[in-house]
Amino acid sequence: MEKRIVAVTACAAGIAHTYMAAESIEQAAKKMGYQVKVETNGAIGAENVLTAADIEQADLVLVASDIKIDPIRFSGKRLYVTKSIPAIEDAEALINRAFDEAEVFGKKGSKVGKIQVGNDKDKVNFFTHIMSGISYMVPMVIAAGLILTIANLYAFQRDDLGRIVEWGFDTKTQMGFLMSKLFYVGQIGFKLMIPLFAGFVANSIADKPAIAPAMIGAYLVNDPEFLNTEAGGGFIGAIVVAFIVGYMVKSLKKIKWPRLLMPIVPIMIIPFVATAIITLIVLYIIGNPIAIGMDAMYEGLTNLNNSYAGAPILIGAICGAMIGFDLGGPINKTALVFGTAIFTDTLAKYGIDGANFVPGTATQAAISVAPLGVWLATIIFKKKFSKDEKVAATAAFGMGIVGVTEGAIPFVAADPLRMIFSNVVGSAVAGGLAAATGCKFYGGIGSPLGTFIGYIEQPVPFITWILCVCAGILTTALLIGFTRKQTVETAIMEQEEKDEAEQGFIETAHD
Repeated sequence: MEKRIVAVTACAAGIAHTYMAAESIEQAAKKMGYQVKVETNGAIGAENVLTAADIEQADLVLVASDIKIDPIRFSGKRLYVTKSIPAIEDAEALINRAFDEAEVFGKKGSKVGKIQVGNDKDKVNFFTHIMSGISYMVPMVIAAGLILTIANLYAFQRDDLGRIVEWGFDTKTQMGFLMSKLFYVGQIGFKLMIPLFAGFVANSIADKPAIAPAMIGAYLVNDPEFLNTEAGGGFIGAIVVAFIVGYMVKSLKKIKWPRLLMPIVPIMIIPFVATAIITLIVLYIIGNPIAIGMDAMYEGLTNLNNSYAGAPILIGAICGAMIGFDLGGPINKTALVFGTAIFTDTLAKYGIDGANFVPGTATQAAISVAPLGVWLATIIFKKKFSKDEKVAATAAFGMGIVGVTEGAIPFVAADPLRMIFSNVVGSAVAGGLAAATGCKFYGGIGSPLGTFIGYIEQPVPFITWILCVCAGILTTALLIGFTRKQTVETAIMEQEEKDEAEQGFIETAHD
């Protein structure tokens, strides 16, 4: 009888890694002769959900997730927990390892992956909680960003050279009134995304009772009027609040509350106590120092950009390199969050004219370099790639053209050193050039298509952005191609063709 595997996949953004891991597990399991069903927890929510019957019949439960997944439904089953990347890189090896190392979930004191079962010690790291928050924040960032982009397209008045000569809405007209309201909606989205992020970071630490206090605390730490400062605490303030609330609520949950109060503890007592305490902490302890520190950092970055011609190029190159390093991993996401935070926080404080676009623009310029670079390499250096790699490169092109950097992961898994070096250098080139030429990414898709789908202010409309991104793509492609050896498959084919030609020549000579 065939063994049965059930799996759950999830990643921080819920876009690429989730589904790539699921597909990889499905293909590997079927190839190995196992029955398999994979539940995906993506940005759209849970799909192909595992039923109680699926779990009951399974010989192995495999969780490949970058965010916290509640394992309680897998009690009594052999469970193995890992990240999404191992599933994408080598699902066959992962399945074999899972069968060897999986332990029954629910056995007191047993360790399953990064979960400590039986004594409430969930061993997850800092980035696990951060990624959980990001996964819930991404849809709001995209929705608010696109709405803001639509409004901006109407608001920015440009001359023949593409330079902004006027910005604003004529609210006396019906279209101007509508676009001004859409711009307001976009601003609200960016304002709410930080409390939403904090709420679900805290949720990752201590579950639902932590969401409300963390959201309120993160809003307060970003409210200059409440803090009596010139700026809020930004993402740093939200992260600090989220972790304070998360571990505070976790401690409150351990208290042995009277049985009479138990029904209202998670919905009333803990949220009330945690909200009151985090309010006082923000107001009297952490709010002002964080806000002052963030304000000093933003002003410092702006002064650096204005005072030194090479500073934006260096910052852009570093941010771009981070995007290309781990393709959707912690370093990649850190760069994206940093770029988004700098843009949104400086936009809120200084307005559109004083916003710092450099980090955010650089990360968006670099985001498609890795997948499109490897695709281009398979076009230029055809003999150095197998048929399967060329097929995979076509898929990478589809992902890269819409700004999904994860498309290059299979190639990095197969050849990490060469690919990471090539991706980092090419991504740094794209980010550095975007900063050097003065491009400003307001919203849209971070790829060559971004110049048409979204709004990017650039010295020469359309051309500047495309050239910056394509320069990074070409750099990555050339580095991959020149440092890569010819595939065994191609070498054999060439040798066979050569042998056939020589045999034909011999036969012709005899005739």
